[in-house]
Amino acid sequence: MRVTCDYDLCESNAVCVGMAPDVFELNDDDDMVILQAEVPPEREEEMRQVVASCPRSALSLE
Repeated sequence: MRVTCDYDLCESNAVCVGMAPDVFELNDDDDMVILQAEVPPEREEEMRQVVASCPRSALSLE
């Protein structure tokens, strides 16, 4: 499983950064960056919650 972002929808609200700062960050231009796209099995439920919390529904799991 991997997490992806539709950057056309993303507004860099940083909800994901707050929930999983080791996976997501805001760069110097305040754009969201995925640091770790591959989701280990033990974090799948956590990433489902992060994806569901995105206010613009920009995140998804594949």
